[in-house]
Amino acid sequence: MAHFSQTKQLLGAVIAATLSCGAQAQLAQNLTIHPKALALGNAVTADPPGVMAIHYNPAGLTKLKDRQLEVNLLSVYLDIDADFIAPDGYEIFGIDGLEIDPNTGKQRDPVANTHSHTNNVALYVPGFGILKAPPGPAVAPSAGISINPPGSKLTFANAFYLPLAAGFYRDKDDPGRYQPQATALQRTTYLSPSVGYEINDQWSVGAGIHLSHMGIAADQYMRAPNMLLGVAEVLQDAFNCESGDEPLQPWLALCGGNVGPWDDIGALSINVQETISPTYTLGVLWEPNDWFRWGASYTSEADMNLKGTFEIQYTDDWSGFWQSVNGSVLGAITSAILSLPSGAPREAGNVSMDLVYPQHFQTGISVDVHPKLTLNADVGWTDYAQWDAFVFRFDRNLEFLNAARILSPDNATPNTLRLPLGFKSQWNWAFGAEFHASSRLDLRAGVEIRDSVIPDDQRSIMAPFGGANLYSIGMGYKWDKNTEIDMNLSYLQSIETIPANTSCNVNCDNITNIIYNPYAGLDIKTSLRVVMAGLSFRTKF
Repeated sequence: MAHFSQTKQLLGAVIAATLSCGAQAQLAQNLTIHPKALALGNAVTADPPGVMAIHYNPAGLTKLKDRQLEVNLLSVYLDIDADFIAPDGYEIFGIDGLEIDPNTGKQRDPVANTHSHTNNVALYVPGFGILKAPPGPAVAPSAGISINPPGSKLTFANAFYLPLAAGFYRDKDDPGRYQPQATALQRTTYLSPSVGYEINDQWSVGAGIHLSHMGIAADQYMRAPNMLLGVAEVLQDAFNCESGDEPLQPWLALCGGNVGPWDDIGALSINVQETISPTYTLGVLWEPNDWFRWGASYTSEADMNLKGTFEIQYTDDWSGFWQSVNGSVLGAITSAILSLPSGAPREAGNVSMDLVYPQHFQTGISVDVHPKLTLNADVGWTDYAQWDAFVFRFDRNLEFLNAARILSPDNATPNTLRLPLGFKSQWNWAFGAEFHASSRLDLRAGVEIRDSVIPDDQRSIMAPFGGANLYSIGMGYKWDKNTEIDMNLSYLQSIETIPANTSCNVNCDNITNIIYNPYAGLDIKTSLRVVMAGLSFRTKF
């Protein structure tokens, strides 16, 4: 049952990352698209930037005349920290996690009172999976073109960009490696044919079809600090397994491998993707006079069935323990009744996952309050309540799912697994200001208030994101009559404190908590800092 608990939790937690990446998805939205939008806090629905109006409000494409080419580069630097703090009385089934193990001479829980840190960015490469970028900033490119035939009210455009991108990797001995060691969640829009139509001097509308690739992958070490593993360690100590004797052979054997609440169980790799995921975008722009603009845009949801592979490689101790249990009389009988693990060193196969890319609505205004000053304000909503649960389907019956039916019949069958999440939809506010320093130079500043979509009892270090504000500055420069350059510098920070036993995605220690809790009983503090610098070049051709 401990084996089932660990594997079920891991498979769910891998997808819930970043990506949760629900919160990771929320926090990674609109961070790798356009420097002008970031500089204005993403408050650009009424003032969409260049060709990337395709994403923010396709009605804004009518502002682009003739033929235009746009190239954007966003550099992203991550800094992710986590502290694992042992509270007073920290133990699992009466075993003190801070006690020195006489057999190893080390603290029983090597994670307690340690610090995790990484600033390494990971990307998802379609058809491959996780790509670990060199340490330091990573670059996210995008590009597009627009065509407005002379005298036409129609503007056509197409672009390649990343509407959602999040990923990181840690050192293999980092204490955060259990959630996870490496992960990447990415949505890549490779085709986005769109059109804007100028109805009259006041009204414009737009629409587009976006064809995207969605990929999620993770590599993760596994451990299960819960009561069941605590019982196993106490029994092994009672049997004096270190001496090599088996006092109850052949009736019961527990000394085939060392297991305990803080010992590694193995490593999991999972990689799922959807190669064609279509959505559509609609937009409207109203300009009743030369100082006020209102815009609204809607992006549809996308029902996806991500498919891929998984592999679980168990440690020799974990496999040996269950092999010895099944090799004894009482162990074999108990395993047959409860469908306990057989001790296979490896499990692998195909897995699929149902996931809805949530719909998004945003509306805002842009007001010229002075000939030198323009103020923007937006409000946006993303339907993350769709992520009430993730559903996994395996291509074969797995032994850990057979055991799962005993503990959670509503969420498991021999080849399916349902992971409850309970995410919530959120309204976010954005504000931007643009100072027109000259006919060629604009100075910008903005802030976006990003509330977390993750309930307090579902937080984790895999998606170390709570509420966060995005602060940005930037500038726009008209190089000549045909060329414009935009730049931004943005900063985002999120700090979360997760007291022990408050989130059953990371640190609950009750035997009934079968959601993944690799840091059971520990107080956790997470910190995420993101710095982004961007450059955009747009010219007529």
